[in-house]
Amino acid sequence: MARADKAAAVAELKSDFDASSAAVLTEYRGLTVAQLKELRVSLGGNAKFAVVKNTLTKIAANQAGISALDDLLAGPSAIAFVKGDVVEAAKGLRDFAKANPLLVIKGGVLDGKSMTPTEITKLADLESREVLLAKLAGAMKAKMGHAAAVFNALPTNMAQLAEALRVKREDGEGAPASAAEGESAGE
Repeated sequence: MARADKAAAVAELKSDFDASSAAVLTEYRGLTVAQLKELRVSLGGNAKFAVVKNTLTKIAANQAGISALDDLLAGPSAIAFVKGDVVEAAKGLRDFAKANPLLVIKGGVLDGKSMTPTEITKLADLESREVLLAKLAGAMKAKMGHAAAVFNALPTNMAQLAEALRVKREDGEGAPASAAEGESAGE
C-alpha cells in the first residue's frame, strides 16, 4: 500500500471509530465472500462490517483514543462499527457466529470501554431498545394511573367523610332532645 493510501485508510477508520458508539472486533478466517456479504446484510443499517489491516487499525484506534483493541488485533480481523442499536448489532453477530462457527468474536469497545466476548454475548441477550422503551412507557403509564386513582380518591373520601359527619350531627341533635324530654318526664 502506498503511504497516501495508508493515510487515507487510517483517516477513514478513525472517522468510523469516532462516529460509532461501539466497535466489535471479529476474526473471519475461513468465511467465504458470500458469507461475509450475508453477515453484512444481517447487520442491516445499524452497523458497518469491514475487513481491516491490524497495524492501520491500531493507529486509527489510538488516534481515536481507544487502546483496548491493541491486544486483540492479531490474525485476520474485521470490525463491525455500530452506529445504531448496539443490542441489535450484537444479536446479529451472535446469531451469525452460532450459524457460522468460523466467525469468532474477539472483543470490542462500547462507549470507550473495552468489552470481552462474553460481555458482548450478554449484551446480545438483552431486549431491543424499542422493547425496553415500551416496557418503560407501560410502567410509567401504570404509575400515572395509580397516582390519578389516589388523587381521585381524596375528594371522594372527603365527600364521604362530610356526609358521615352530617349524619352523625343529625343523629346527635335528635338524641339529646329525646334524652332531655325523658329526664323532664321522669321528674
